[in-house]
Amino acid sequence: MATTASIYRNGNYSKNSLITNNNKVERPPSVNSNPKNSLKSKSLRKSAPAALGAAKDDTGVPGRVRVAVRLRPRNAEEMVADADFADCVELQPEVKRLKLRKNNWDSDTYEFDELLTEFASQKRVYEVVAKPVVESVLDGYNGTSVLDGYNGTVMAYGQTGTGKTYTLGRLGEEDTAARGIMVRAMEDILADVSLETDSVSISYLQLYMETIQDLLNPTNDNISIVEDPKSGDVSLPGASLVEIRNQQSFVELLRLGEAHRFAANTKLNAESSRSHAILMVHVKRSVRGRDSDLSSENGNNSRMVKILKPPIVRKGKLVIVDLAGSERIDKSGSEGHTLEEAKSINLSLSALGKCINALAENSAHVPVRDSKLTRLLRDSFGGTARTSLVITIGPSPRHRGETTSTIMFGQRAMKVENMLKLKEEFDYKSLSRRLDLQLDKFIAEHERQQKAFEDEIERVTMEAQNRISESERNNADALEKERTKYQKEYMESIKKLEEKWMMNQQKHSGGENIPGLKDESSNAISNGKDSRVANMEELAEMKKKLQKETLLRKVAEGEVNILKSQLAGLKKSEASAKSDISKLQKMLEDEARQKEKLEGEIATLQSQLLQISFEADETARRIDKGGSEEVLGGLDSLMLQVRQPQINDSGNGEKASIAKLFEQVGLQKILSLLEAEDADVRIHAVKVVANLAAEETNQEKIVEAGGLKSLLTLLRSSDDETIYRVAAGAIANLAMNETNQELIMAQGGIRLLSMTAGNAEDPQTLRMIAGAIANLCGNDKLQMKLRSEGGIKALLGMVRCRHPDVLAQVARGIANFAKCESRASTQGTKTGKSLLIEDGVLPWIVQNANSEASQIRHHVELALCHLAQHEVNARDMISGGALWELVRVSRDCLREDIRTLAHRTLTSSPTFQSEMRRLRIDH
Repeated sequence: MATTASIYRNGNYSKNSLITNNNKVERPPSVNSNPKNSLKSKSLRKSAPAALGAAKDDTGVPGRVRVAVRLRPRNAEEMVADADFADCVELQPEVKRLKLRKNNWDSDTYEFDELLTEFASQKRVYEVVAKPVVESVLDGYNGTSVLDGYNGTVMAYGQTGTGKTYTLGRLGEEDTAARGIMVRAMEDILADVSLETDSVSISYLQLYMETIQDLLNPTNDNISIVEDPKSGDVSLPGASLVEIRNQQSFVELLRLGEAHRFAANTKLNAESSRSHAILMVHVKRSVRGRDSDLSSENGNNSRMVKILKPPIVRKGKLVIVDLAGSERIDKSGSEGHTLEEAKSINLSLSALGKCINALAENSAHVPVRDSKLTRLLRDSFGGTARTSLVITIGPSPRHRGETTSTIMFGQRAMKVENMLKLKEEFDYKSLSRRLDLQLDKFIAEHERQQKAFEDEIERVTMEAQNRISESERNNADALEKERTKYQKEYMESIKKLEEKWMMNQQKHSGGENIPGLKDESSNAISNGKDSRVANMEELAEMKKKLQKETLLRKVAEGEVNILKSQLAGLKKSEASAKSDISKLQKMLEDEARQKEKLEGEIATLQSQLLQISFEADETARRIDKGGSEEVLGGLDSLMLQVRQPQINDSGNGEKASIAKLFEQVGLQKILSLLEAEDADVRIHAVKVVANLAAEETNQEKIVEAGGLKSLLTLLRSSDDETIYRVAAGAIANLAMNETNQELIMAQGGIRLLSMTAGNAEDPQTLRMIAGAIANLCGNDKLQMKLRSEGGIKALLGMVRCRHPDVLAQVARGIANFAKCESRASTQGTKTGKSLLIEDGVLPWIVQNANSEASQIRHHVELALCHLAQHEVNARDMISGGALWELVRVSRDCLREDIRTLAHRTLTSSPTFQSEMRRLRIDH
């Protein structure tokens, strides 16, 4: 068996391993080195191998978030309202599987790390969920430095009213076995540490409407979150930090914090938490340094130097998070400020769900900044903390949607991996020196490269200048040669001309001058000068052409480079296009395969539809013939199809849902049978409709098809007790939806139900009618109309039956009505005395407030508390004897939420306080 002194690295088991890289040290947590607490450490560190938060999970993934499911037992209201329906979940703890029933014949199966049934004790829950995390926080070892121990997180998530606060924050003062995770965790921490050298301190906070408030110091109501820009760690420097010396002081601080936490009364929970509560436990432990020997040699002599290592301070943090319950507004009945609270709760939980989804899917972006809740929990999911999550669910099929959402949240959370490691506090001076040396090295390298670059620039410049100078010298030499050549030719021409002239002079000495000789000499000189000027101009033109050719060559080289870059880009684009084309071809092939598969399924469905249409036509023909036996046979076959769905021709084993089955054969045909002349046919038809109405997904279809109107017509026209019972049950199921409640009232349903209640005698019929009226009593908009049409009188009249089930539904209806009145009075939309008191309900409430039947007593006690919350009812309640019952409820009620509500009501009412002082009632 692996203990907490062992860790898993990369899926392989290693014990007492040490990995060092860049001054980072990771070690497994060690047992407590304090000899005083060694025995306590041994007893605390032993945990079950399948427990949550163990270093290695069953699948071999290190550090995965571990998830447990806790099922709440049915409460009194669910025992009555859901008496005819099975639980929507089934736990199989031995194989760690959970079955979620989708309907009467189909279910989905999920696997979790641990399943806790409704019979699981608080001790069992703590040992499975939280104890391994507490052990990790207390573990941690390093012999050379100051470091942080493991961080741990325990969190509860679920729908409102499913037992999150009970699981985490129960104080257990009256019954020690009911202590929650917070109390038990602190007991183990205090038992493991030594208060002489160690310290334990806590902060207790709540996140309310996106503001962080200190539950231990209510004046500190806007605490800011500070994030370390380097490590990303989150801290709350403004929160109170109280040192804990004993268990009693911790319990007192928890009680103080709970008193400052926001709560409200909703339809789903009389004391619904409206904020997320966060308990942070900081543990600092001192471990004495160990001696080591350092040997050195000096010549032939060796000496041992003993070095004492500095003391080690080990720090760990345990975070326990009691999330506010998710809720649907139409079910919780939240309005006004309570509605705004519900919106804020749902938004923060939605942000947490998005982060879980992103982490489960390994998304590149995790939206941790969408909410302060996700910022506070960033280390718990995907961080370095060891995290255990307990999701709480209820068994009621009415809340199947919320239960499914909670289960899927847990499934996604199981895919999140945390990096479980110890964080070392670095030697920043050494790191600074190393960084300075590295910086100097980089600066020197930069200077060397800069100098080399400058030298290269200078070399290139000198080379260019040399080439230019050489070109200028070559041009000057060529020009000088040309000039010398032309000058030489000129001088030779002059010399020849002079010689000719001299010869002519000698030949014609003394004679006449030869005509034209002087002109020829002058023309030769002039031609020499013109030839020199032409050569100079030609040389200048050649220079211009040379410069132009040089510029053209540079431009051509630039264009060639541009074309080369464009060609490389085109090659890349071509490669990318080829990749995209291959992907598109693959997608087209997948789409073609999917299309073929869908065409096959469509063909199968078409053949099934033809077969079902044929059977429906056969049934219609038998109905048209008027044979009651054939009609009954057709209905029986339909109900047989409901109970035993056929397997489709393709053999895939999928079962048609009850809603689709009746859509195919025609729901309108079934509803038309409610008006048949044969009584047996009507009874069969109304049973089919009642079975359909039990499924929430079918209720809207029934109402749209005119089923509600047909049921009310049947109540009006029939005198059969069985039809009364089944039709009233179907109406009760439809009345669970707020939209349907308004339709029932608009079509005179409450008046029909009241008349039926006066004519019926069967207890089961009266129970169904009372259940329908009780559902209508929970709608704030229908209070006045329900009373004016005799709904309250009908409830009070049904108590004549004295059957416990009927009385429980009557009590539930009165409690719902009183709750709506209390809410309206608080919001200022209603003034004056309660309509229940005006209709004479108070004597019956007082009479049954101490009923032996718990399902009756709890509803009556709740109604009594709601009536007492409005001060204008106080005098009537005192005169009617309700004060004594209210005092008894505040002392002896078994349900803590009702007991707390009664106590708060008595304390806040001046009239009740004055009367209790007069009667000398100690409260």
